[in-house]
Amino acid sequence: MKKYIFFLTAFAVLACNDPNQDYDASGTFEADEVMVTAKATGNILELKVEEGQQLAQNQKVGTIDPAGVELQKEQAIATIEAIEQKTGSAAPQVQVLKSQHQSQRAQVALLQEQLQNAVRERNRTANLVRADAATRKQLDDANGQVHVIQRQITSAQTQLNTVNQQIAAARENTSLQNRAVLSERKPAEKRVQQFNEQLKNNSIESPISGMVLTKYANEGEFATTGKPIFKVASMAVMTLKTYLTGDQLAQVKPGQQVRILIDAGDGKTKELPGTVYWISSKAEFTPKTIQTKNERANLVYAAKIRVKNDGYLKIGMYGDVKF
Repeated sequence: MKKYIFFLTAFAVLACNDPNQDYDASGTFEADEVMVTAKATGNILELKVEEGQQLAQNQKVGTIDPAGVELQKEQAIATIEAIEQKTGSAAPQVQVLKSQHQSQRAQVALLQEQLQNAVRERNRTANLVRADAATRKQLDDANGQVHVIQRQITSAQTQLNTVNQQIAAARENTSLQNRAVLSERKPAEKRVQQFNEQLKNNSIESPISGMVLTKYANEGEFATTGKPIFKVASMAVMTLKTYLTGDQLAQVKPGQQVRILIDAGDGKTKELPGTVYWISSKAEFTPKTIQTKNERANLVYAAKIRVKNDGYLKIGMYGDVKF
């Protein structure tokens, strides 16, 4: 926020050497002013602001054409969608492998059941051999059948493990491929966020609550970044700038409450409370247009007094100070 100071052309002095002078210093009222400039480049599509208009803080008063930024945003969104289409899914391949896995498990279960039957048959044959009711060859054949089925089970379980590894590998390979593709997505998403922030700059808003002092642009004009659009000033609290002589410094300090006297018309004077909030730490030669109570002094100290505006205070208005 930059303060633009309206300097006093001449301090009103009743009588430089009049001992009955009823004020200690004089000055003029200033206000905190803000120059609202364009934050984007483009045609001003809308600007609802007039000089003298009262605005609220962050009130939107206009729009700069956002078409260019919106097109860039749409392009970034299209890039994200294209990246999504590049990503693969392991689901189809995994589904085929899962079918093989289920089939292999069923095969293992069937072989285990056959093994149980073969073991029972071998045991029965062994009992018959001990009772001389079966030959030794029949027992050897039964044992051979058990061994064959056991080898088949071992082979089926190996194939089952292989299918499990293939499922894991399919998922991992797809994940690696997708990570490479999706690494392009985050920059694109950041670009979308960047364009969203830029679109905020196409909105013309008042940064403070206050009155519009000057309007510099109109609807339909082309704005460039930094071009002044209007100037607004906070009028709720005004600043009275005055100058103190060296012998007055001992009477004044920051935070001190003082009385402000302003002309109320018809020879009457209106009094307002004020607070001294700043005193210059360096002396300066009295400005040519400034007079102090004790005539023109060689060196004076600038001081600022904060005064709550009751609606009658204006920029550049005279005011007297009573310490």
